[in-house]
Amino acid sequence: MSGPVVVALNRAGEDTARRIAGALGAALHGREGRVSAADVFFPDALEHVRDLFAARVPVVGVCAAGILVRAVAPLLADKRVEPPVIAVSDDGRVVVPLLGGHRGGNRLARAVAEALGGVAAVTTAGEVALGVALDEPPAGWWLANPEAAKAAMAALLNGGGARVTGEEAGRAGWLGGLPEGDAVEIICTMAPAVGGEGRLIYHPQRAVLGVGCARGCPPSELGELVEALLSEAQLAPGALAAVATVDIKADEPAVLELARRLDAPLRLFTPAELEAETPRTANPSEVVFSEIGSHGVAENAALAAAGPDARLSHPKRKTARATVALALAPEPIAAPGGRARGRLAIVGIGPGRADWRTPEASRLVAEADELVGYGLYLDLLGPAAAGKPRHDFPLGQEEARCRFALERAGEGRNVALVSSGDAGIYAMAALVYELLDRAPEAGGVSDAARRAEVVATPGITAMQAAAARAGAPLGHDFCAVSLSDLLTPREDILRRLRAAAEGDFVIAFYNPVSRRRRTLLAEAREILLRHRPADTPVLLAASLGRPEEALRLRRLEALDVDEVDMLTLVIVGSSQTRVVDTAEGPRLYTPRGYARKHGDGA
Repeated sequence: MSGPVVVALNRAGEDTARRIAGALGAALHGREGRVSAADVFFPDALEHVRDLFAARVPVVGVCAAGILVRAVAPLLADKRVEPPVIAVSDDGRVVVPLLGGHRGGNRLARAVAEALGGVAAVTTAGEVALGVALDEPPAGWWLANPEAAKAAMAALLNGGGARVTGEEAGRAGWLGGLPEGDAVEIICTMAPAVGGEGRLIYHPQRAVLGVGCARGCPPSELGELVEALLSEAQLAPGALAAVATVDIKADEPAVLELARRLDAPLRLFTPAELEAETPRTANPSEVVFSEIGSHGVAENAALAAAGPDARLSHPKRKTARATVALALAPEPIAAPGGRARGRLAIVGIGPGRADWRTPEASRLVAEADELVGYGLYLDLLGPAAAGKPRHDFPLGQEEARCRFALERAGEGRNVALVSSGDAGIYAMAALVYELLDRAPEAGGVSDAARRAEVVATPGITAMQAAAARAGAPLGHDFCAVSLSDLLTPREDILRRLRAAAEGDFVIAFYNPVSRRRRTLLAEAREILLRHRPADTPVLLAASLGRPEEALRLRRLEALDVDEVDMLTLVIVGSSQTRVVDTAEGPRLYTPRGYARKHGDGA
C-alpha cells in the first residue's frame, strides 16, 4: 500500500494539514484557490479523494467526515483491500479513522493525533473495549485461522474471557490486556496447531528458512526436503518470517514455488552479504565459495535474514540438488533482512481517466515503489502517482525507458512502467520482452534484470475507447495498422493495407500522421477506396477520455489528412459498416450477421 496523502480543502485547515504532512513525511494535496501552498493542487475534492481511494492510497483529510464519506461511498466493496480514510478537524483536535481501521487506519489515526496533540476517536469495537484487534496481530506475528477471529472477538465483547497458552505466550505481551476466562483459547506457538471456534492460533515469526539449489532443481525435490525439515523442527509454515537465498536464485522456479506455497516473503542477498555470515555457520564449503563467492547459501541466508542475534537451530540438510537450513531469532522478526525480488509491472492505464483504468492496473501502480514512463502518461495517473518517485522519459527514448525500468527492477525495486492505452498494443510491453530476449552482447539487459519478475496488465486501448464512444464499429472482423514508418518499413505498411482492404476488415489506424509524415494516410484512403464504397463511414477520435475529447464522422472519400493529428485515432468501416441515428446522435455499427442467421431459420 502507498504512503498516505494529506488533503487540505481550505485555509482554515491548511496549517493543520501541513503539520500532519510534516509529521508523516507525506505529500500535501490542496484545493485550488483555497489552499496557498501544496505539493499537488486539485479542482474537485470529491473526485480527487475518490481517485486516491481507488488507487489504494491512504487519505488523511482535514475536513468534515461527511465529505470523505460522500467521496468514497460509491467505491466501497471489500474492507480487506480498501485503504485507510481518516478525517481530521480543522483545528486538529479530533482524528477519526473512518475506514481501514484494521488495515493500519487506527495506527495512522493515533500517529496523527500524537503529532497534533489531539484525540484519536477510534471506534473499532475490539480496540476500544479490549485495546487489541485480534484479526490484526502486530508485525512478526501470524494468525493461522483468521476466519475465527470475528467470533472470538464477539465472545470477548459479550463478557467472556481468554486463556493465552502455548510455549510462546511469554512473547505475546500485546495480548496482556485481555480479560481472563475460558470463552476463548489463544495458543501462541511455533508448532503446527489446529484452531477452531473459540480457539485462535498465533505463530511468532521467529524462524527463517534458508535454501539453495542447483539450476533446474525440480520443485518437488526442494519442497520435500523443506517438508522434512519443518516436520523435524516441529515448525508451522506460519512461523517463518521469510525464505532466504542468494540473489542469483531470484528466478529459480523451485525457490519461487516454495515461497508461494509457504506464503512467505522471499529475501535475497548478494554473495558478499552471505559471506559475511560465514563465521556463524556450521558447514562452510570451499566448493560453494569457488562457485559463487560465499562459503554457503542456506545457512548463511537464514542467518542474514534472521538478524545478528539469530542462531542456527537446524544446520544444513541436503539432497543431490538442494540445501536447506533454519535460523531462529530470539524475538519475532518484524522485518527480515535482505531485499525482495524486484518486479516490473507493465501497466496500461487506458486513455488516462481514472474510471477507465482497470482495478488491477490501479493496484499495480499503488504497489509500485517508483514509476517510469513518458511524462504525459505519468501525469495522467493524477492522484495515483502521489508521493511516488517518478522517472520521466521523452518520446523517442522508448528503449532507454524500458531498459531503465528493467534494471531498476533487477535491483530489487517494485517498478511500474506506465503506458497509455494497452501496454501490449503499440506500446512498451513488446519492447520489454525484446530486451529480455536479446543477448547481452546484442544490447540486452543485465542478468539481474532478467531475474526480476515481469507482469503485464491490460488497459483500454484507443480503438476500444473510440469504438465505444461511436457505437459498435468493431462488431465484426477488424484489424489495427500503425501508419508510422519510423520502426516499420513503408512497403510493409502498404502491403498490410492492401491485404486489409481486400479482406474488407474494419481498420483502426494508429499513429496516422506526424509533423513530418503526412502522406501514408492519404495513400491508405486511396487503397481502401478501391475495395469499399466511397460513403464508407470513417471515425476520427481525438484525445479520448480527456476533457478535450472530440469525435468527428466522415465519408471515406472525404477523409482529409489535415483534420488528423498525432492524438487522433482513425477507424475506417468495412463495406458492411452502417450509420444509425439515435437520440444521442449518429452511431456506427458493423453487423455481425444475426439478420442472415435468423433469416435462414437457424
